[in-house]
Amino acid sequence: MDRVALRGLKARGHHGVFPQEREEGQTFIVDVVLGLDTRPAAADDDLAKTVHYGIVAEEVVALVQGDPVDLVETLAERIAQACLQHEGVQEVEVCVHKPDAPITVPFDDVTVTITRSRA
Repeated sequence: MDRVALRGLKARGHHGVFPQEREEGQTFIVDVVLGLDTRPAAADDDLAKTVHYGIVAEEVVALVQGDPVDLVETLAERIAQACLQHEGVQEVEVCVHKPDAPITVPFDDVTVTITRSRA
């Protein structure tokens, strides 16, 4: 299976369990790796036979900016399901970064990574 990756998609969202997270929001960063067969697109040099990663990027950002959820896991699942709606995408790995998570000790990042497939 071939992979098309989008890394470092940034958007402001209001996700989290604490009132301050919901009110003020914070930046989320999303990495998406789409699994699909790119051979038909390559053979015909035809965008219609692959996934349009620009559209996927816009959809991911819209989900981050959209309706708030308590858990990063829920946001990752929503993103994965949206990606699987694209014809040809058989599998997706989604990693949601929450670098400004409300943690009381020094840290670099918090991530939730999920893998989903059509099967």
